[in-house]
Amino acid sequence: MITGIGLDITELHRIRRLDGKSSKFRERVLTKRELAEYSLLSESRRIEFLAGRFAAKEAFAKANGTGIGKACSFQDIEIRKDAKGKPGVFFHQLEIGLVSITHTKEYAAAQVLLQSN
Repeated sequence: MITGIGLDITELHRIRRLDGKSSKFRERVLTKRELAEYSLLSESRRIEFLAGRFAAKEAFAKANGTGIGKACSFQDIEIRKDAKGKPGVFFHQLEIGLVSITHTKEYAAAQVLLQSN
C-alpha cells in the first residue's frame, strides 16, 4: 500500500556553494556511511552525490509528512544502494520506500514512494 509520495529538486550551484564554505553542510546532510561513499568520489561527482542525497532526503520528509526537523532529521534518513546500484530509502535503519534520483548539469531531483505491507 502506498502511504506517501514526495518530490524535490535542488540547484547544484547552491549545493556547491554550501559545500565549498565548509564541511558542516555535508556532515549535517550525510550519514557516516554516505560520507564514506562521498569521500571516494571525484570532485565533480561529489556535488551531484550530495545534491542528490539532499533532494532524496527532502523528498522523503515530504512523503513522510514531517518535513525535516525534530521528528525527522537528515541523519535519520539514509540512501543505500543494493548490489545492482538501485537506491533505497532507509529511515531509522529500516528500508521504508523507493527512491529515484536524477541529475543534470544544473539540478538534482529525487522522487520517493513510501509503502507499507
